[in-house]
Amino acid sequence: MEQAAAAKGKVIIAPEVLTTMARLATLGVAGIARMAAVPGRHLRQLKPHSFEHEGVRIAVDDNSVRVDLYVVVTPESNMRAVSQEVQTEVARTIQELVGMEVEAVNVHIQDVAYPPE
Repeated sequence: MEQAAAAKGKVIIAPEVLTTMARLATLGVAGIARMAAVPGRHLRQLKPHSFEHEGVRIAVDDNSVRVDLYVVVTPESNMRAVSQEVQTEVARTIQELVGMEVEAVNVHIQDVAYPPE
């Protein structure tokens, strides 16, 4: 049985797709309470090919991605273990679903979600 030849052309992934994928992969990790605001967002100009949305900053360079995640963790979580799992899950998600190389996944823990007294 013959296989069909691969189609020629480009596949363009919108940066919003990458930020959504990174956000959902992050929120799926136990110990993450929610995404945090990206600090200083309105104080500086973004670098070219850099995109921010809902606690995620993505920088795209050719076929590689650099991800910065801003998160709030649950009080009982081991911050180091949670951060490492987030890095693994976000990198795996982007590599498997989009096929882009993940240069770095930086996790910035902005707060701990203690319940109000």
